[in-house]
Order: sequence, then structure tokens, then C-alpha cells
Amino acid sequence: MSMAWVRGYYGVPAKRGGRVEYTGEGKPELGTICSAGNGRLNIRLDGTKRAMPFHPLWELRYLNRGEAK
Repeated sequence: MSMAWVRGYYGVPAKRGGRVEYTGEGKPELGTICSAGNGRLNIRLDGTKRAMPFHPLWELRYLNRGEAK
């Protein structure tokens, strides 16, 4: 399942290189979308070396260019 599939199925503006804010661990963390697979987004959180799979709708906020730091 590709990035285009994730965008269409979940109705999110996900794209490679896009910035997100993850709030599932109690404190907001910024990250970068690296790829998509199996209906999930692979996101590398700032300060980590590897991307991890995230559900496209779970505790994610998609940032505009102006919001991304």
C-alpha cells in the first residue's frame, strides 16, 4: 500500500518529507514522513535514527510548511 493509497483511504495530506507532530507519548514530538507500507506511515521522529510505523490517523497532526520547525 503506497503513499497515494494512504492519502486516498485515510484522507490525510501525507507525503514523503512531510512534517508531522506526534502526541501519543504525552509530549509532542516532531517527525518526518519517510515512506508508507502496510497501510502505515514510516516516520522518523526528530532525534532518532530509524523510522517507525505509525497509523495515519492516530495521534498525528500534519504540519504545513510554516508550522514545521
